[in-house]
Amino acid sequence: MAGTRDHGPGAVRVREGIRVLNRRSAPDTGTVTIENTGDRPVQIGSHIHLPDVNDALSFDRRGATGFRLDVPAGTSVRFEPGASRTVAIVRLGGRKRVPGLQIREEAAAAEAARSDEGSSPDAGESGTEAGEG
Repeated sequence: MAGTRDHGPGAVRVREGIRVLNRRSAPDTGTVTIENTGDRPVQIGSHIHLPDVNDALSFDRRGATGFRLDVPAGTSVRFEPGASRTVAIVRLGGRKRVPGLQIREEAAAAEAARSDEGSSPDAGESGTEAGEG
């Protein structure tokens, strides 16, 4: 590479030959058609788990479980109201879980039930104002 050093701080050392980045096999990729049924534009970011995107977007959420958009990191795809588009998707890596990206009612109710079990209704209430008593 012209203009780069091959030793010392900041050196760039590259082996000869071709390097393959982001090699993916057929089961790890696919396409899905997404339609915005809402009245406002919606964007899907590069790393959001597809089933967790805005409910105004209509597509096979069950079939997209474990997948994200196959776009460069930090980018997104915008869906205008009424627009439909087929996009490339790629399987999530690692454990294929992305918890906490969207809070669903059933998840919020379960969390509230767990926190209610660990506290009494009178916890922290003495019946008197601060400074009284």
